[in-house]
Amino acid sequence: MNIDKTLSVLKREGCGKGASGRLRSQDMIPGVFYTAEGKNITVQSPALPLEKMYADVGHTTVFNLEIEEEGAKTVYPVLIWQVQRHPYKKSFTHIDFYGVNLEKPVKVDVPLEFTGVSRGVKLGGRLETYRESVRLSSKPLDMPQKVVVDVTDMGINDTISVADLKLPENVSAVYDQNYAIVSVISKNKDDAGAEDAAE
Repeated sequence: MNIDKTLSVLKREGCGKGASGRLRSQDMIPGVFYTAEGKNITVQSPALPLEKMYADVGHTTVFNLEIEEEGAKTVYPVLIWQVQRHPYKKSFTHIDFYGVNLEKPVKVDVPLEFTGVSRGVKLGGRLETYRESVRLSSKPLDMPQKVVVDVTDMGINDTISVADLKLPENVSAVYDQNYAIVSVISKNKDDAGAEDAAE
């Protein structure tokens, strides 16, 4: 599997709030690249390409980070590790890139996507989800972007646990296999009374 996406950034010299603020005013986002060898490289990324890349890859898909320093460019396979956003503008204010060794497993929180309407809900039960993501371990290029959980066949009092997830080959869950992901439970009397009062 090849890495087909690349984000070009510049090595950043200035640090601190003042320097970071000046970058943001120029639509550049300050960040840190943590190499697979344990080094830290401060970088700056143009805001729009960064936002587009994040929309495509999230935290689960490896891409190439091309760092330019004094005219020389070096490329590293990375994951987006953490993002910080402005509290109300929702724009990026800082980003952390995590360098990976393509031959060594990484652990990543992968989003869960629930599909279908369960039999139990159709019979009057209530679907309760306990997790929005699941931590998985695999080599970086084997990591899925999401895990789809089909709840269609779930009856009342049924539970889907980590062990029931359909994971790609060479991908394993970090959580205990009995860890509950989603259940269909009976509505209690208080719920029923509230529904009666609303009718």
